[in-house]
Amino acid sequence: MTIRVANGAGFLGDDLDAPRRLVAGGEVDYLTIEHLAELTLSILAYQRGKHPDRGYARDFLAILESLIPHCQDQPELRILTNSGGVNPLACARQAATLFCAAGLGDLRIGVVTGDDLLDRIAELQAGGIDLANMDTGEPLGDRAGELVSANVYLGAAPLVEALAADAQCVITGRIADASLTVAPAVHEFDWEWSDLDRLAGATVAGHLIECGAQVTGGFSSLPTEDLADVGYPIAELDPSGDCVITKPAETGGRVDRRSVAEQLIYEIGDPRCYPTPDVSVDFTSVQLAAVGENRVQVAGAKGNPRPAQYKASLAYRDGFAAVGQLLVFGDDCRERATAVVEIIERRLLRAGCPLDRLSWELLGAGQAAGTSSTRTVAPTEGVLRIHARAQQRQPVERFVKEIAPLITSGPAGLAGYAAARSPVRPVFAYWPTLIPRDAVEPRARIETALAWRDRPANGDNP
Repeated sequence: MTIRVANGAGFLGDDLDAPRRLVAGGEVDYLTIEHLAELTLSILAYQRGKHPDRGYARDFLAILESLIPHCQDQPELRILTNSGGVNPLACARQAATLFCAAGLGDLRIGVVTGDDLLDRIAELQAGGIDLANMDTGEPLGDRAGELVSANVYLGAAPLVEALAADAQCVITGRIADASLTVAPAVHEFDWEWSDLDRLAGATVAGHLIECGAQVTGGFSSLPTEDLADVGYPIAELDPSGDCVITKPAETGGRVDRRSVAEQLIYEIGDPRCYPTPDVSVDFTSVQLAAVGENRVQVAGAKGNPRPAQYKASLAYRDGFAAVGQLLVFGDDCRERATAVVEIIERRLLRAGCPLDRLSWELLGAGQAAGTSSTRTVAPTEGVLRIHARAQQRQPVERFVKEIAPLITSGPAGLAGYAAARSPVRPVFAYWPTLIPRDAVEPRARIETALAWRDRPANGDNP
């Protein structure tokens, strides 16, 4: 027995057509949609702050609309996604509306909550949890008052609960990426949470497919043919926890030992101890073997007990920023770019609006590549990109107003100033921390699409 778990998105903004193409052949048992990253949570939290009914990945609704015909034709298909962001209940109501409009009001939707701790930060601090930064050891302290999001990385357990209750679509908030793949394996193969090597194998499978087309040739160090038609990944899992990574037939890209190996070591830190909420994985024992065209077997993962704490992703307000750009022409474009930056700095000081930080680069002149650049010929043009940041909004707002005057009061050879002023945006800083497992209560709620659609927004309390 094997199950086929596919992943149709590696981030919010990924190819909207990939999920539909994955399930079109009717050969996928589970479709995962992985939309969240630390930055994404900050963006969604900002949206929720402006609109209480937002805060989820709205791309999911467009994806779901394209999947509705397949949900009608393939009643055994299961969809798991973290597109709920910081508002999975609102996401479920919108998804339910789509299902009901298609005559699928009886379809069961599971919603996983419990990851969002924003309203509990003061309680946690009062209980002696200092929410220390994982990198610096510094306690969160007064930054708590500036938080916009605080989410723990939940594991697969509440998803397994939802699947056991026959949920055909499971919507979560922040969850460990690989857990979207672990949950179907635990559910289908009836694993125990003490089956560490099996859990490790499913975690490796989830890690390999979580970034979408990165494991099928995208972002590869080797040239890959037909990326315009790249196939997104499928993991064929067996009860041992081993898997085969592949992609739909007659799609572009490639699955070979190189593409799988590159994704295997992507963002894992210590390969001997990759901690997840479900299991800690030793990647050093993993073996890769090509077993056919666009088919790579992945075996041998070893598991150790899961960490005693959940990792949490916090984001807090940390000032304002803006970016301005100009095209600079001429054999001396570097010197002209330097002059532009100096003019802006002096004018900001004269206006009483000093910035906390102003940085710049001349794209096309080798700065972006740093020491790896082999350019020996002086550039004759470049794109000057200036980044301004300050704790207060006013200096940054003044900065964006200093770009246009350079048209007639700056060096000759400037272009690209006809666009509107750059927006001033809030800056959210990332704060990684750890939360005791007993301080977190994951919950799964399963209801029909019809019930979710008719649930009032003020009925969201679990």
